[in-house]
Amino acid sequence: MKISEIAKLVDGVLVGAPVDEFYEVEKAFASDLMSDVLRFNMDQTVLITGLCNNQTMRTCEMADIRVILMGRDKQPDQDMIDLAVENDIVIIKSKYSIFKLSGILYGAGIQPLY
Repeated sequence: MKISEIAKLVDGVLVGAPVDEFYEVEKAFASDLMSDVLRFNMDQTVLITGLCNNQTMRTCEMADIRVILMGRDKQPDQDMIDLAVENDIVIIKSKYSIFKLSGILYGAGIQPLY
């Protein structure tokens, strides 16, 4: 699924790096615990999280995650946005809960990471 399609499904707002219209998201992983994120191969995976800080960005940089879906109406600060641009990471902001976001993506055909 394309990044712009995900943003539309979750009534999201795109910030961070420019959207790569050819990038396909196949899987999703929901976590606020960044040590769990580092345990798995995150290729073509969207991270669904409510953790809104630079640790999230650094973890995504190390895990090669290119798309973050931030729930609970979290607002990334300018440092986070700058890190996203620097590391080619798109942030989708949504007002929905992590549970609802996970359900929406699962219902649209995105597979769980495991």
